[in-house]
Amino acid sequence: MFFRRDRPRNPSFAERMDRIRQAGFTVTPLNGGVVRVARGECAADLKDSNGSVEIVGRAGIQVGGEIGALVDGGFQKFFQTPSGKKRPALAEQLKTLHAFEEDLKEALGQESYYNESLGTVSTFYLYDRVQDRDRGVPKRAWQ
Repeated sequence: MFFRRDRPRNPSFAERMDRIRQAGFTVTPLNGGVVRVARGECAADLKDSNGSVEIVGRAGIQVGGEIGALVDGGFQKFFQTPSGKKRPALAEQLKTLHAFEEDLKEALGQESYYNESLGTVSTFYLYDRVQDRDRGVPKRAWQ
C-alpha cells in the first residue's frame, strides 16, 4: 500500500477574499488592485502579489477615509494617518485592533508570530526625547 500526500493547494486571491467575507470582514475594492478589508473601526489594505496576499502597510483604525497607523510616542500611543491627523489610542481600540489582526491572519491562512500574538505592535516608535531620529542623519550641534 502506498500513501499519497495531497499537494498543498494555493487558493487564488478571489478565494481568499471569499474566505475573509465568510469570517465577518467587509471587503471593498480600491484603485490599483488594492482591497480594503474592514471590521468595525479597524481596517487593512491587501494586494495580490503573485498568488499570495500582501498586506500593504499595517492594520490600523479608520480615521475618515484613511487608515491610522499605531505610533508609540513613549508617553502615549496614538493613531496617525498619512495626511497627519492624530488620534489618541484607547485601550479598547488596541484590543480590537489586536483581535482584528489575528483574525485576519487566520482567515488568510498566514502564520501568526509569537511576538505579535502577545499584544498590539506599533508601526512607528517616536519618542519626544530623541529629535529627528527617524528623519535620517540628525543635525549636529556644530552645523
